[in-house]
Amino acid sequence: MGSETPPRLPFVDFSKIDQDNNTLDWDLTKSQVHQALEEFGCFETKVASISPELQTCMCESLQQLFDLPLQTKLKNRSSKPFHGYVGQYPQVPLYESMGIDDAPILENVESFTNILWPEGNPKFCKTIQEFAEKLQKLDQMVRKMVLESLGLNKYVDEHIGSANYLLRVMKYKGPQTNDSKLGLNAHTDKNFVTILHQNQVDGLEVQTKSGNWIKIQPSPDSFIVMIGDSFYAWTNGLLHSPYHQVMMSGEKARYSLGLFSIPKAGYMVKAPEELVDEEHPLLFKPFDHVEFLQFYYTEAGQRAPSALKAYCGA
Repeated sequence: MGSETPPRLPFVDFSKIDQDNNTLDWDLTKSQVHQALEEFGCFETKVASISPELQTCMCESLQQLFDLPLQTKLKNRSSKPFHGYVGQYPQVPLYESMGIDDAPILENVESFTNILWPEGNPKFCKTIQEFAEKLQKLDQMVRKMVLESLGLNKYVDEHIGSANYLLRVMKYKGPQTNDSKLGLNAHTDKNFVTILHQNQVDGLEVQTKSGNWIKIQPSPDSFIVMIGDSFYAWTNGLLHSPYHQVMMSGEKARYSLGLFSIPKAGYMVKAPEELVDEEHPLLFKPFDHVEFLQFYYTEAGQRAPSALKAYCGA
């Protein structure tokens, strides 16, 4: 008897999708997306419009960014939790990250860039904006597919318009040992959808519904699409919001980025009435994501097994 093959994330191929959404390929991909997000809460994919050259430029840009002096990186400030520079934490000494609000918009990337490079950095600007814009299109495609697969076509425009975007860029230092060291604590994301990309250093692990951890080993040109708590709540629990963490070993640094679609302040995350009935009672009361995030970063929110249930469980 051979040992069981360890589980892998589903791979969903978007390369044949016709942008007019009228093809059989769209319906087939939509079905695969729904199934993957229901079972695993995430899947691996490739983005045909992101060339190998752009991926190489992005990796170089991340290294250039994190090579800046700490005092320069600390200029990346934000009044929103986890939107500015994060680092120097004793609990996760290998981790640091920075955030760019609405990175698909060139002016926002230019503002971020000019704070860190007062003399300007046009190549960095162009790379970040173009990359974020292409991931934004994937995010919107995924969310549209989910709503269509649930028979909720009438909500598509509202849902697409309800989100802003945050691009977080991350660096995990190699721990200089072959023993696994914590890079980032196990958590669920709090937003709608996260799209992750990394250099060729692995570390991401995702927990299955059965409680097992899968070590994610994506190909160099692939992306991980993952559901967050806000979309889990909006679909009344029909999608899965998976716990995930980063474990590091070896000498090489891991560079990664995530585009997060985040409900706008004032938008109430609320499951449509079509998804609530006797068999599927309402799981969460309507909530404002910004207020939920503020609760999550309190002592009570950090202590709760599920911050979402503690904050707005029905």
